[in-house]
Parts: sequence; structure tokens; C-alpha cells
Amino acid sequence: MPTFNLKINNKTHTVEADMDTPLLWVLRDHIDLVGTKFGCGIGQCGACTVHVDGDAMRSCLLQVSQAEGMEITTIEGLSDDGDHPVQKAWLKHDVPQCGYCQSGQIMSAAALLKSNPNPSDEEIDAAMDGNICRCGTYVRIKQAIKTASKL
Repeated sequence: MPTFNLKINNKTHTVEADMDTPLLWVLRDHIDLVGTKFGCGIGQCGACTVHVDGDAMRSCLLQVSQAEGMEITTIEGLSDDGDHPVQKAWLKHDVPQCGYCQSGQIMSAAALLKSNPNPSDEEIDAAMDGNICRCGTYVRIKQAIKTASKL
């Protein structure tokens, strides 16, 4: 079985996996980073969103063989103690209900604000499109992103 060296949350991890194993399963099953969630497996729900070289990406669609040499950040690596502006805003606006989609929502929002520190409503909608929240907390998500942009 092939061996891959992955840089995840500023640490190097060596894993053995089939070349076509989705990064999502490597994160969860090999490295025990379970904050990244499985939702649909086809890149449509956003629950598995991580940052790859700073961009939001669906980890269920990225094969481990493609991820080698890239900088990967999961929800666990977004901040050391939950003090990222998006995480603070999420708490302020009491965004999560069931919470299942929230790590993907937070990672998408953080990538948006990194590339666009003051997004318009339309830019927020475009960046968050495809991140599904079955509880329907979209209004609070948008409010939290606006608050985070000011922190």
C-alpha cells in the first residue's frame, strides 16, 4: 500500500492508504481528526469542507494521492483555542442547532473572509452556496459572517 506524507494543521502525518482514498477518510480514520464530517460523499453538502492551500475544498472529492505536498487545515487546526473570528461570531449568534454541518460552514466562511475581508451579502451567498444546513440556520450564518468580518 502506498505511503503519503501529508501536512495537516502544520504537522506532517505519514499514512498508508490506497491512492484513491478520499482525504476525508484519511483525516477521520487514519489521523483521528473527526471534526470534518461525512455528509453526502459527492461534494454537494459541504460538511467535509477543509482548507487546501488556503482555499475551501470538499475533502470527500480530493484523493489522498492528490493532497500530498499541499497545506491542509481542518476545523481542529483553524485556531488553537477556538478564538478564530468566525468561531467567535458563530457563538455570538448561536448559529448551530444540530451542529453537524457547522465545521464545513465555518471552514467555508473562514476561507471567504481570508480572501475577501468585507464581503457583500451576494458574495457571502455565493461563497456559502452548496453548504447545506438541514436545520436552516442560514440567516444566523450570514449574520455571523458579517460579524466575523468586523472582528
